[in-house]
Amino acid sequence: MEGFLFQATILLGAMVIAVPIASRLGFGSVLGYLAAGIIIGPIAGLVGGHQTTELQHVAEFGVVMMLFLIGLELEPRALWDMRHRLLGLGGLQITLTTLAVMGGAMYFGQGWSVALAIGMIFALSSTAIVLQTLSEKGLMQTGGGRSSFSVLLTQDIAVIPMLAFLPLLALPKGADAVLSGVLLRGAETDAAHGNATAAPHEAAQSFIASLPGWGATLVTIAAVVAIILTGVYLTRPVFRFIHAARLREMYTALALLIVVGISFLMMLVGLSPALGAFLAGVVLANSEFRHELESDLAPFKGLLLGLFFITVGAGINFEVLFGAPVMIFGMAAALILVKGVILYGLGRIFALRGRDLWLFTLSLAQAGEFGFVLVSFSNQQNVLPRGMGEILLLVIALTMLITPLLFILYDWLSKRITETAETPDADEIDSTGPVIIAGIGRFGQVVNRLVRSSGFETVVLDHDLAAIQRMRRFGVKGFFGDPTRPDLLHAAGLAEAKVLVATLDSPDAVVRLVSFARRERPDLHIIARARDRTHVFRLYQAGADDIVREVFDSSLRAGRYVLENMGLTEFEAAEVEKTFYQHDRRSVRDLAALWDPDTPTVENAAYIKRARELEQELQTMLLSQLEESSDPGNGRQKSEG
Repeated sequence: MEGFLFQATILLGAMVIAVPIASRLGFGSVLGYLAAGIIIGPIAGLVGGHQTTELQHVAEFGVVMMLFLIGLELEPRALWDMRHRLLGLGGLQITLTTLAVMGGAMYFGQGWSVALAIGMIFALSSTAIVLQTLSEKGLMQTGGGRSSFSVLLTQDIAVIPMLAFLPLLALPKGADAVLSGVLLRGAETDAAHGNATAAPHEAAQSFIASLPGWGATLVTIAAVVAIILTGVYLTRPVFRFIHAARLREMYTALALLIVVGISFLMMLVGLSPALGAFLAGVVLANSEFRHELESDLAPFKGLLLGLFFITVGAGINFEVLFGAPVMIFGMAAALILVKGVILYGLGRIFALRGRDLWLFTLSLAQAGEFGFVLVSFSNQQNVLPRGMGEILLLVIALTMLITPLLFILYDWLSKRITETAETPDADEIDSTGPVIIAGIGRFGQVVNRLVRSSGFETVVLDHDLAAIQRMRRFGVKGFFGDPTRPDLLHAAGLAEAKVLVATLDSPDAVVRLVSFARRERPDLHIIARARDRTHVFRLYQAGADDIVREVFDSSLRAGRYVLENMGLTEFEAAEVEKTFYQHDRRSVRDLAALWDPDTPTVENAAYIKRARELEQELQTMLLSQLEESSDPGNGRQKSEG
């Protein structure tokens, strides 16, 4: 017990120290976890042995929890909508990678069965590292991120048929492959590792081992159906029962019970616990308890995933690595290169371009944590020659260790990539109107609807083709093109227009548009959308007549609701809102004269002094107004409506 607690203390301490340092340096948390494991394991020798192996089995539940939480974010309909990418993109990646690695292994003298097993092991990528990093960097919803997720999900599902197929590749008794001396010297270590990790698999499959094939199939189907039925019909009564206890920790206990229980059931019938957890998450995605489950499991998921990465780093066998460094590093580099080429080709076939294409290529080029499971299972089933398992484990660990560096490479490339996707030509503008609206996002849509519904013609321009196409489906005419282009503005009738509304998302683009329009038409009335007060000042200098901060009016309305619920009548709150609005407009004009684009506002002494004076003036004005309205002697009639 003392040894286990010592190792747990070392692991947690390394996690707390290394990860913040790695994140601050821009390397990401995963590289910090892996580096911490290498330092406290092979380098310092503070952890290792049987207890670390047991700890790694516990940490593997982080991967299971992660897939459960991912499932909670996916409704069954969304999963069905992904079927083309799951079967097409994911299926092709697994098939092509397996065949390419198999061909390389056979070229170097391995038999076809061993080569096929190696191909399947290396075809998988790291779900834990990739999804963790994509989430940290906010890349999950990009085209490349969604495509990566589709491939990872397909790979996780593919683990099941791989586990079923590997025993068919078992070597004859006494058969072995030609290995170097250093590989043979690592055989004892590999056997020990295999024995340590094979036991759970033997226990998990003992239930169905004695059943005939059709019986095992029925039990497997029954387990999957049981998960679905439990999620649909039993979760609500169980959650109501737990809620009656009014103990917060019971929700956490129930969330853990769901994940651990499903994992045990899946292992019992020989399926992947991660896949079972994902299936349960999808079933519960429409449940009203979804957010409760997410909040309860998220801390455990993050902690166990970190522990998993540390144990991966701690498990690297540097003795074997230094015995044949050229071969092992060469295998890791070749694997990343081969997978990268395949991923790049598939990405282009599936219409990924630019940053999305490179994100998809670099994020999935490593081997994955399920490779550890397949290597261990292959050793148990005598699929791999003696000593080869240790080499494959090292290659997998090295590629996982390199993955954060590939994401750093992606960050570097993304800053320098000019998107090469072909942009459609701008539309030919065949109509003009008195009102030109540049930008048809959420802000511009409301303006356009109000003006058109009032009987005035508008000409809508936007550089977002999808937005223009959506408008056309609802019968609203718009033109695709960059509204800051002079030729498009003139084609839209800039010379005859009465009003220009600039509502583009980019603050710089709005300023450019306003500046050009003011030079071309000094008499044109320009209304501009501003992001913040600094943007307001820039637009004043550019020549805008009316400037609307995008959240200012809605914030005023929210403030009025607060005042009404603090005891003011609707009339009083509305008067305060009106006074605040008028004072703010005057204040912005005053401060615009003091604003210096070359000096930060927090360092502009004159600006700060005037801003504080205006704020004090506003407070005095509002308090006086409220005192006057509440004085019964002033003869003012208050209204509740």
